Amino acid sequence: MVHASAASAKTILRAQMKAVRAEASRKEPGAGAAAAKHLPQSYLGRFSVVAGYQPMGSEIDPNPLLARFAAAGAQIVLPRTAPKGSGLPLSFHLWSPGQSLIKSAFGVAEPSPEAAQLTPDLVIVPLLAFDPLGHRMGYGQGHYDRTLEALRAQGPVVAIGLAFEAQKVALVPREDHDQPLDGILTQTRYMALREDF
Repeated sequence: MVHASAASAKTILRAQMKAVRAEASRKEPGAGAAAAKHLPQSYLGRFSVVAGYQPMGSEIDPNPLLARFAAAGAQIVLPRTAPKGSGLPLSFHLWSPGQSLIKSAFGVAEPSPEAAQLTPDLVIVPLLAFDPLGHRMGYGQGHYDRTLEALRAQGPVVAIGLAFEAQKVALVPREDHDQPLDGILTQTRYMALREDF
């Protein structure tokens, strides 16, 4: 069920946070590398398949973080978006740094559909805003919420939001389908949000 008040509050906040993130990106172009240094050392070698993304616009760059996981032996996968209106989750395909990508219908750089499809046990999630409870606001298409719901139905998976510290808000308006994050990594710190992890 979609709560109209939460949906409309998200629309307003989404517009504000796009501007906030753009400014943070302009001020801190090296934030992705800084964030990678704050990843807890214990996470390296802990995950076998790590899902990342290729940054669009002002998204923080996950490539330094993905390089750390790859150096620790993890396989790196990137998402492919299902056809618009299909309601299907993202699929994740094997990728290595430097490997060529193709543009999707959404303008996102994605691996070839022929690349091996794997199920991640850690998902690095882009976002527009996050709050201290681990709630995340994306772009409103629900890709990551559908995907995390599907992955969590299959077995254990950890979701870490990657963001600029400036993207933190007091409270992200929630809807029933929203999937929480297990941690947040910014250019200044790592916030663990689950006691059992």
